[in-house]
Amino acid sequence: MMKTPPVLLEWDTLKDNFFQFYEQRRQVTRLLQEQLEGAFLRFSPRPTVKSRTKDFESFYKKYVRLIQNNSASLPKITDLIGLRIVCTFIEDVQLVEDVIKKLFVIHEIERKGSQYSFKEFGYESTHVLIRIPDTLIQEYGPLGCDVAEIQIRTILQDAWAEVEHELVYKAEFTPFDEPMKRKLAAVNASLSLADIVFQEIRDYQRQLNRELDRRRESFYKKVEDATDREIFKQEETSELKPSMWYSLEGSRSRESLDDLLLDALYAHNQGNFEEAIALYTRIIETSPPVTVAAVIYKHRAMAYFAESRYEEAIQDFSRALELDPKSYKAAYFRGIVYAVLQRFTEAIEDYSRSLEVNPYQFYALYRRSQAYYHLGDYTQALSDCEAALRIHPDSEKAQRFRQLLLKKIET
Repeated sequence: MMKTPPVLLEWDTLKDNFFQFYEQRRQVTRLLQEQLEGAFLRFSPRPTVKSRTKDFESFYKKYVRLIQNNSASLPKITDLIGLRIVCTFIEDVQLVEDVIKKLFVIHEIERKGSQYSFKEFGYESTHVLIRIPDTLIQEYGPLGCDVAEIQIRTILQDAWAEVEHELVYKAEFTPFDEPMKRKLAAVNASLSLADIVFQEIRDYQRQLNRELDRRRESFYKKVEDATDREIFKQEETSELKPSMWYSLEGSRSRESLDDLLLDALYAHNQGNFEEAIALYTRIIETSPPVTVAAVIYKHRAMAYFAESRYEEAIQDFSRALELDPKSYKAAYFRGIVYAVLQRFTEAIEDYSRSLEVNPYQFYALYRRSQAYYHLGDYTQALSDCEAALRIHPDSEKAQRFRQLLLKKIET
């Protein structure tokens, strides 16, 4: 027995029903957008939240299309309130989805585009159907709907969806020409690949930054042991043990500058300084661009410093400064080496050079203050110490050093 098709409501009736709660939906749409934007304040980079309240023309077109596709029942349109969250990286899509699950009751999650093969075209997007919170319905009354649709995409997925909507969906165009199909599929595949590459680059940067942070910690630990102990007569601290989470045995055979640098940092951080120096040297021997070479000389200098090969460290920091005269960090680091060697006048010159480029450096001011202290210039030392405290007033070391200097000046 054939099913009786539903009665298609008249245009005027549909329009009256649609606009009966339209203003309430607009207000709730805005509040949902604000709630989501607040939930993503801690994200970096922060996703963009867009919203729209479906207009009647779009509603009617979808209503008719759904009836044509399924004549057994009246259609239920679930995107009268629509929100879109656009993320920078692929990994952020899942993080955003997790936040939404905590904020709302979820009716349905659909991952559009996952069914396409590499030969097909179609946008990828995660669609989350949420129940509109009871508090909003109680405040604004009936909305003509009890759910809202949230789409989650990357920037590139969103760009493709916008273009596809104009070229294919909105124009009701399905390409039959195989070359045209292949072109559209190729564009979609290129954007998907770009998303993957961007994510890989981000993952690599995080890994690189972790290694750089660990290398700096090791460097500063040795500096503090060599300089602060002299002033405060603290007990000698135990030697920093290298991290052993990565072994160079069976190291990957890679030759790109980025990969060589990452291998060098791995070696550097696990205390294998000779291996790190050899890898930094290999990078330098490839004659990289000047800006890259300046950075690598600085890294190799820090490895020499860790090995207590101070003159070689000074040479490399000097070379870094020749290549990049504005490298205030190279000047500061060379000043530290001079201070460890008790060449305080040269240390002060380098700290001052560093501060000329970037005057808002707590540690450059603090270390220069220490150097003046060793030269017996307590007044200048106090001036630098107080300048450092204006930048970092909570530094216990600087506060303690200031008290020491005041006592020296009083006596």
